[in-house]
Amino acid sequence: MNILVTGGAGYIGSHVCLKLLELGNKIIVIDNFSNSHPGVLSNILKISTNNQDLVVFKGDIRQKNPLDKIFSVYRVDVVIHLAGLKSVNESTKKKSEYYSNNVEGSKNLFKFMRKGNCKTLIFSSSATVYSSSEKMPLTEDSQILPNNPYGENKKYIEDLIKDLFNSDNSWQIAILRFFNPIGAHKSGLIGDNPIENPNNLMPYILKVASGELPNLFIFGNDYETHDGTGVRDYIHIEDIALGHVKALFAILKKPQLIISNLGTGVGYSVLEVVRTFEKTTNQKILFKVSNRRDGDVSVSYSDPSFAKLAFNWEAKYNLEDMCNDAWNFKLNNIS
Repeated sequence: MNILVTGGAGYIGSHVCLKLLELGNKIIVIDNFSNSHPGVLSNILKISTNNQDLVVFKGDIRQKNPLDKIFSVYRVDVVIHLAGLKSVNESTKKKSEYYSNNVEGSKNLFKFMRKGNCKTLIFSSSATVYSSSEKMPLTEDSQILPNNPYGENKKYIEDLIKDLFNSDNSWQIAILRFFNPIGAHKSGLIGDNPIENPNNLMPYILKVASGELPNLFIFGNDYETHDGTGVRDYIHIEDIALGHVKALFAILKKPQLIISNLGTGVGYSVLEVVRTFEKTTNQKILFKVSNRRDGDVSVSYSDPSFAKLAFNWEAKYNLEDMCNDAWNFKLNNIS
């Protein structure tokens, strides 16, 4: 198949591209490289045995020209939509920029999909669409009530996609609500390597472990959790990538709309992640406690059981694997 991956040079996108390449698909990447490295795509080709079928367009999905060129040159069979700004905290400060990039970009992409008669779509949504007051674990039926602009963007796009399907139920769609991807590919060649200062926990830990930053800031130790730090469902990036493949196989069987969590079902606190990283890598992580960040919730973890029923997927890596693979990637990419 010809599969268009938006944001294909990003952390999640690179791992998804690799999985799909190795299955013999032609991958078309569009990325504006605002927070990713073009060299990531070269590393994908170093790993993959199917290294002839990756083409890259530098562009923004809000713009007409790059999408017009892609959909006119290629018969796009599937779109995997991963492009977007992704920091919860930053979204509270740059609401209009996040709306423009994430929502307006999605609207434009869907317009080109309709025009090109491409009706197979996987969208990367987020656990941030759920209400922060919901009981844990979160199921797909938990209340949808985001408490930050990033989550609101994801909800808005989910609603656009539901409208697409309700107006034409010949679409084949999966909406995947990710929890917290960490880790890296076993090769150490691709992983989470943001250009800007890291907003997520693991890249921050890695910069401290490598000596690039003097210490980690833990944002809040007064949450109602067992150690006062926020609890999240951390999931290996390889499990996330495989989730895309399994979901794609499922929706290709018939027109349908699947909405599914991708998580492990286990919540770990920030301190537990730090201590596990120290134990598995023998690296000391110095940290200081700072104020809570806007938009953060105290606890969020999934009930991943629906994904098992819907497309035979479940997470197989543990937190130690995630820490080891993330550190291996960092050792291969110390700047």
